[in-house]
Amino acid sequence: MLLESIKKANDIKTINKEDYDRLAQEIRDFLICKISVTGGHLGSNLGAVELTMALHLALTLPEDKIIWDVGHQSYTHKILTGRLDGFEHLRQFHGLSGFPKRKESDCDVFDTGHSSTSISAGLGLVKARDLKGEKNTIVSVIGDGSMTGGMAYEALNNAARLETNFIIILNDNNMSISENVGGLSKYLNKIRTASGYLDLKEGIYNALKNTKGGGSGTIRSIRRAKNIFKQLVIPGMFFEEMGITYLGPVDGHNINGMVRVINEAKRVKGAVLIHVLTQKGRGYLPAERHPARFHGAEPFDIETGLPAHPRTEANYTDIFSTVMCKLGGRDENIVAVTAAMPDGTGLKRFRNMYPERFFDVGIAEEHAVTFAAGLAAGGLKPVVAVYSSFLQRAYDQILHDVCLQKLPVVFAIDRAGIVGSDGETHQGIFDFTYLSGIPNMNICAPKNKWELSDMLKFAFNLSEPIAIRYPRGTAYAGLKDFRAPVELGRAEWIYREWEIALFAVGSMVKCAERVRELLKEMGYGVSLVNARFVKPIDEESVTEACINHDLIVTMEENVMSGGYGEKVLDFMNRSGCGKRCLNIAIPDAYVEHGNVEVLKKEVGIDAEGIVDRIVKLVGDNRDSI
Repeated sequence: MLLESIKKANDIKTINKEDYDRLAQEIRDFLICKISVTGGHLGSNLGAVELTMALHLALTLPEDKIIWDVGHQSYTHKILTGRLDGFEHLRQFHGLSGFPKRKESDCDVFDTGHSSTSISAGLGLVKARDLKGEKNTIVSVIGDGSMTGGMAYEALNNAARLETNFIIILNDNNMSISENVGGLSKYLNKIRTASGYLDLKEGIYNALKNTKGGGSGTIRSIRRAKNIFKQLVIPGMFFEEMGITYLGPVDGHNINGMVRVINEAKRVKGAVLIHVLTQKGRGYLPAERHPARFHGAEPFDIETGLPAHPRTEANYTDIFSTVMCKLGGRDENIVAVTAAMPDGTGLKRFRNMYPERFFDVGIAEEHAVTFAAGLAAGGLKPVVAVYSSFLQRAYDQILHDVCLQKLPVVFAIDRAGIVGSDGETHQGIFDFTYLSGIPNMNICAPKNKWELSDMLKFAFNLSEPIAIRYPRGTAYAGLKDFRAPVELGRAEWIYREWEIALFAVGSMVKCAERVRELLKEMGYGVSLVNARFVKPIDEESVTEACINHDLIVTMEENVMSGGYGEKVLDFMNRSGCGKRCLNIAIPDAYVEHGNVEVLKKEVGIDAEGIVDRIVKLVGDNRDSI
């Protein structure tokens, strides 16, 4: 196998040119085989194999630098930098990350995981290079989906002023996670069919070179004519009008052609954008046919492409989807907003049923939130469905455009808490913290699938901003008989006993049931309270618990700092209740990738670990609490 000869960066340069296609096929076969077992981002990586090979052939790593936007297309890059063996434990605890990690390799120059950051980071590396007098090449690889994010345009605007080389590769597969939407997608589609302009441009300059006496005046005339012609043949020529040299479109699966263009781009004294056309999922028919399904794939059967472990129970996203469709049928003022994730957030069914009330704004969370604020100001009832780790990108818009005006926007926060294999950039463990410091914001979390339904109905009847956060995975079906009406800032007492009171938030209620069961086996009296609201907290229930219990334990799947537990402890201190409080939360640290249950144990929010902490605190003499 050719792959066996790739032990470190730049080893690809020892491969004969006639073997490039064979190596590309070996990489694809390897990725399909490994990801079918571990899960991971398959479609984007299959589409970027030849592009990555071309970059490694044209550059010298780690001296030259590649920044991968989002980074879920960097698997081939990892293979070509000597990390082949790491794919046995891809996205597993202490194993190979599914994203670029500086701590993993000198060839990973910038940690990524969220969209639209690569051009800004690349521009910073360019300026650092120039100030230090270095001569290496900096390349930012960004997808057409990421180009729907506003941050990319802020960086492009800045990059247009460069007078030294900076290469931006636009990997255009007409997909982000779901199919791209909006004006940029339409613009790129036009460019894809306008290659005649590029051929003519090359012919004009070749002819000029061979013309005797072709001086500066002739060149200026040609440039003026070229600019007029660009407007006719390629509408807008957006990038060149900004001052960025545009090369392409280029066949993203032609390795030699891309190497040639990259080497040409290295000679440009300024920012240059190479427009590369690729096919997401290339080489694996199920991924070509269903690119959204294979964006972030669970383990699957290679022959059929079907999941190896099909879901048999509804997850929280499914419940949200069902309830949204039902509520949308009852109230025509309910509208839905998502940032390029109708499938991931469960809004695909709502889009199909009520297309005129569904808005996919592209990968633009800031715009999504302010757009929703405008919808609310216009008398509608918008829900913004978004992953927890992506919503943090729109903090200012939540604070300034929604909460300052107290507009009734509902935030449906999916993938809250520890999400597992995607690691630090995707763990949804900060939303309680970054949302609860904002005036006028209300925050709640359901204990099970029925409470998610009840909270959504409550939220659409509340004339204030509210966030409902729920985890990834199967929706909890326990505690079905406990379904007290949802009231703003009111907790739900599930079991009333004495001695120890467990106040659990959202996904931690299930864990608290197990904690209570273990403690009762040891002879402790344990109450269980479903906190429901992180803001405002139920101060009356905390006061009642302090009267009848010796120890208050808060449980949440959020970092300690600024979370629910700190709010309860602060109230207890202010009210002078005189009882002890144990806060169970995630340490104030980034949580790496791995199995969710393994990670929960590692950070100390598993049932057994919580029981150990409670028992050590209580000790043998319970009266000493």
